[in-house]
Amino acid sequence: MTRDGSGPMTPGGDRQGRAGPREWVGLVVLMLPVLLISVDMTVLGFAVPYLSEELRPSGPQLLWIVDIYSFLLAGLLVTMGTVGDRIGRRRLLLMGTAGFGVASLMAAYAPDAATLIAGRALLGVAGATLMPSTLSLLRNMFHDERQRLFAIATWGSAFSAGAALGPIIGGWLLEHFWWGSVFLINLPVTVVTLVVAPLLVREYRDPSPGRFDIPSVVLSMLAILPVVYGVKTVAKRGLAVTPILTIAFGLLVGYLFVRRQKKLADPMIDVGLFRIRRFSVAIGTDLMVVFALTASLFLIPQYLQLVQGLTPLRAGLLLLPGAALAIGAGFVVAAAARHVGMATLIAFALVLAALGFVVLVWLPPSHGVLVASVAFVLVSFGEGSVMTLTNNTMLSTVPPERAGAASAISETAIEFGGALGVAVLGSLATAVYQTELTSVPGVDETRMEAARETLGGALVTAREVGGPAGQALADAARAAFTDSIHVTSAIGAGLLLYAALQAWVLLRPERATARSGR
Repeated sequence: MTRDGSGPMTPGGDRQGRAGPREWVGLVVLMLPVLLISVDMTVLGFAVPYLSEELRPSGPQLLWIVDIYSFLLAGLLVTMGTVGDRIGRRRLLLMGTAGFGVASLMAAYAPDAATLIAGRALLGVAGATLMPSTLSLLRNMFHDERQRLFAIATWGSAFSAGAALGPIIGGWLLEHFWWGSVFLINLPVTVVTLVVAPLLVREYRDPSPGRFDIPSVVLSMLAILPVVYGVKTVAKRGLAVTPILTIAFGLLVGYLFVRRQKKLADPMIDVGLFRIRRFSVAIGTDLMVVFALTASLFLIPQYLQLVQGLTPLRAGLLLLPGAALAIGAGFVVAAAARHVGMATLIAFALVLAALGFVVLVWLPPSHGVLVASVAFVLVSFGEGSVMTLTNNTMLSTVPPERAGAASAISETAIEFGGALGVAVLGSLATAVYQTELTSVPGVDETRMEAARETLGGALVTAREVGGPAGQALADAARAAFTDSIHVTSAIGAGLLLYAALQAWVLLRPERATARSGR
């Protein structure tokens, strides 16, 4: 075993690479940053109606508040994964955790939409250090295949636990305090991680990382960010010269980035990993799942609160069954993987999640609480199962010393899918809402334009108008918002069914491939 902890024997484990007690306790510590990110993503959807009313952001500003976090994560994950391989993954984890706490304070006390966007941006920069650090540390701690699958299920359950706790804690905070309090719940987890991680998690780094290539860092960001921005602009405003050129520029830079990686002795990304079928399918599946899931996580809390009129706490409790099932999903499929093929399990979980989106296609504008809850149960269980299986598939294809870079690729796909999901489906939902919300008798066009910005803004305008006209505006806005969920859910269902077919076809030869040594 090397000094930094990498090598064939797990620290604290046996000589066959099986993890010992320290690794299992360390796994609990690694779940804390995941819990941090999951809670932060979940509670924001519940806080949107409140911050919309107080800060009065425009439609584009509201989308930036939501997706700037994912944009910067997507742009920096590859870089941070490589940095972690060099300076130490635990060190990077601690630096990112501290930064996440500082950025949470900034977001909590933001006086306007611009400051909140800046705070969310800093959260994205700090968050980019957390996910590749935790997942790559896990790969180095658990070398045994069965232990690693169980560890990934446990690690992944932190996402679902955050989804379960976020609405409950966030809902209570929103009913008793101001909207910024939802960011302050990050601070206790940040403090505990900073105190406990140095004691229980060993440091790991690539013993021979090679030269850090600055041009590759620049190229990776210039490839990802323009594409995401261009797609967001097209989804919002339609085809135009500027966003098309922006996307083309990003794709061109991406091509140059890949060419450079192939020529470097020490590349930032080992593009050869994509020649491994299991790795590529796992990455592509994660991207499609998160693309579809992100929009629903953004829209359903608003539907429950603004369309159905529930309090944040009640809305959170209604989503609790789905989140709780997602916690157990990883453990269920980890046990089932011993008896059922990976292709079958992944395809089944994707079909289950797609069925949840089909249910959302029939979501009614009134009395739809039960329908939304059932749909969320199906989507959550399917998503929790898929992410456990694909993460294990991805990690099992790479050597421990490349775990940081491989984890960064995986997390980049996830965050890129999330950014695209918000940009494309979120913008599409906004476009459908604005199109469906036609003029209401008794409401002047200036107020109608304000109402078309966001549903929260429409309800504020409806209260200002008052009387039958105000009620008509509120009903029309709620119906238009529900229509936007129908459209995005149909797209999500179709995408997940395609992902299920892809996994079923491309992962079936897995055993034959393994026997042939490919």
